[in-house]
Amino acid sequence: MNLESDSRIVMTLDAGGTNFRFAGVRGGKPVTETVALPSNGDDLQKCLANLVEGFTKVKALCPEAPSAISFAFPGPADYPHGIIGDLGNLPGFRGGVALGPMLEEKFGIPVFINNDGDLFVYGEAIGGFLPYVNGLLEKAGSPKRYSNLFGVTMGTGFGGGIVRNGELFTGDNSMAGEVWLLRNKLDPGMNAEEGCCIRAVRRAYSKQTGIPFDEVPEPKDLFDIGNGTKPGDQAAAIEAFRRLGEVAGDAMGNALTLIDGLAVIGGGVSGAWPLFLPSLVGELNSNYTGPNGNTYRRIASPVFNLEDAAQLDTFLKGDKKTIQVPGSDKTLDYDPLQRLGIGMSRLGTSEAVALGAYAFAVHELG
Repeated sequence: MNLESDSRIVMTLDAGGTNFRFAGVRGGKPVTETVALPSNGDDLQKCLANLVEGFTKVKALCPEAPSAISFAFPGPADYPHGIIGDLGNLPGFRGGVALGPMLEEKFGIPVFINNDGDLFVYGEAIGGFLPYVNGLLEKAGSPKRYSNLFGVTMGTGFGGGIVRNGELFTGDNSMAGEVWLLRNKLDPGMNAEEGCCIRAVRRAYSKQTGIPFDEVPEPKDLFDIGNGTKPGDQAAAIEAFRRLGEVAGDAMGNALTLIDGLAVIGGGVSGAWPLFLPSLVGELNSNYTGPNGNTYRRIASPVFNLEDAAQLDTFLKGDKKTIQVPGSDKTLDYDPLQRLGIGMSRLGTSEAVALGAYAFAVHELG
């Protein structure tokens, strides 16, 4: 998919719980200034009016008529039909709201709505982490290439998405990649999200220090405390992020067992990766113990931390060798080292979602 040379304009939306931010995009790049309006999420009619007003303003700013509208919106939803269900952060949406069909009727162009976790991974697969890794492998002379990508975002929640052979995989109910509902390894009575989001880090720090939860700093400050650049309980901050890594690693391990692809991480907590990624990768590479005491890998292939220079080097080198085709003079490059890699967003979370929304529209338009 060559997005840069595509001349069509797609109107996009960054749908936050407080504000909506609208823009026009062509070739994966903004062609208008951003229009911001309050979401009014507790009042459906005001919210819908602001959505129409925002896209109307952006349309007027576009250098030519837009071809589609494409954006991420919270779920649950029937995304293929553009119907939004009951939302927590936009409580005005109740009982099923036909948002996509309404916008199609207002603007007379196709409207595509998806989950933000799905579009994050799609953006990283189109122009971020996946081509970055494959480019490094090509530069290193490796015959290995990847076509599948699993990704998660860790922020106010724990979301996920899957790209399979270049195509976004959403499932029959638009519910594929709902990693937040996997089991929490450290607290099996809870879901994974409660172990790997903003409140999870703050809760762990509160429990270890005795500081009331409401007084615990935000993860950015806890990261600085863990690095020793701000005052606070450094050991407690380090342990809070280590626990996040263990829970996220366990959940991602279950997903990667089924997907067998690269993995990318984004979201508001992702900037603290130096404190949680080692424990996350450690969990991915952990072992099960059989009844006879024998051990075996929880994931069939070793997983490399691609943010670690030494591990990245080993990952890129692989075990390349040349083999001969039996009964022939022909030879082939062969890399028998089965391996997976995990790393951080190469685009930034919001940028990846925006690119994913644009790419999805272009793909659907044909």
